Amino acid sequence: MKKDVIQLSDHFTLGRLFRFCLPSVVMMVFTSIYGVVDGYFVSNFVGKTPFAAVNLIMPFLMILGGVGFMIGTGGSALVAKYLGEQNNDQARRVFSMMLIVTLILGVSTSALGIIFAENVAQLLGADSELLPYCVTYARTCLIFNTMFMLQNVFQSFLVTAERPKMGLAVVIAAGCTNMLLDFLFIAVFELDVVGAALATGLSQTVGGLLPLIFFLRRNNGSKLHMVRTRLEFRPILQACANGASELMTSISSSIVSMLYNFQLLRLAGQDGVSAYGVLMYVQFIFAAVYIGYAIGTAPITGYNYGAQNHAELKNIRRKSIKVTLTAGVIMVIIAELLAPVLAGIFVGYDKELFDMTVHAFRLFSFTFLLSGFNIWCSSFFTALNNGAVSAAVSFLRTLVFQLAAVLILPIFLKLDGVWISVAFAEVCAFVISLLFLIAKKKKYDY
Repeated sequence: MKKDVIQLSDHFTLGRLFRFCLPSVVMMVFTSIYGVVDGYFVSNFVGKTPFAAVNLIMPFLMILGGVGFMIGTGGSALVAKYLGEQNNDQARRVFSMMLIVTLILGVSTSALGIIFAENVAQLLGADSELLPYCVTYARTCLIFNTMFMLQNVFQSFLVTAERPKMGLAVVIAAGCTNMLLDFLFIAVFELDVVGAALATGLSQTVGGLLPLIFFLRRNNGSKLHMVRTRLEFRPILQACANGASELMTSISSSIVSMLYNFQLLRLAGQDGVSAYGVLMYVQFIFAAVYIGYAIGTAPITGYNYGAQNHAELKNIRRKSIKVTLTAGVIMVIIAELLAPVLAGIFVGYDKELFDMTVHAFRLFSFTFLLSGFNIWCSSFFTALNNGAVSAAVSFLRTLVFQLAAVLILPIFLKLDGVWISVAFAEVCAFVISLLFLIAKKKKYDY
């Protein structure tokens, strides 16, 4: 074995931890960037009304795609635990089972989404101007939803298979595909929102198929590959319970985004929805760093939990708290400085919308101070196979606290109340996360 190859069984210094997590961080950042490219092309080449329509229907698509994150994070935590117990055969069976479940759920949710896309868009508040764009974009994207779910699943499993660099390479390939096709379909062929959806869907196909081909090979050099298996209720339920927090995050974030859009349509019209869309696209990049770190550390935690290596669990916990809180301070500073630049990329063509977006982002950016710690904490408990605590953190963070904030704060602060709602929710979630970490310390000995 080469000395520079990092294994889950290693002791992780800060440098080794960064090296292991870096591909996952870059992978998630790159994933978020090519999503941002969609927004850029739609806003600048199609117009702010289609841009608002895409942002209005996006939460619905994220709910369906979130099933993939649930299976990926929950399933990989279970698989990592089996690997830590040296039960490689069971790890492969469960891994194969998760992929089959993903395919079944992907096809079924895609079909339902296509059928009810128009009804959902109307429920979200789409008027006669926004509705056609919403429906067209959603139905085109949903054709590729199974591939989107597979891509999300493999982002976790490639790290568990000790192949984070391969995960990065796959994301780069998918991202480059998306960027190139965005330019061709929107800027050159003028396919409007259909072009944006096709570019996204075809890039997701690349991201889903390449890892599938790798794992279908029995001699791929990793501990994981596809094997003959049968669907078993217990491991499927356990994986879904472990990953419930990720699905909860996706569903909660989407529901909250829908409420945000309702509030913004009431307080600021289409411009408010467009400004919020910019915040969400930019937020993806910042949050991607934290999500990438969480994805990178989760298999380490799961492996050492399975191996009963409590010293290494303590090591990962201590270092992760320091990393996420330090990163939070840096992120806020960067966000405040880059607010005009980032807003200008999307809506620089409209001064009124630009000014609203810059102001909104400078208030919203305080979200990044504590969100990294909260994201890692939820992932930490998922890796410990405690889906209940993980789901509780995510549920309170992404739904309860945000719903309360976006309903109450605008009463007193008007539009500014909407922009600071997420930051307020993160402060509340930080307190809850910290209390759970303290309460469960004795049980897991971390």
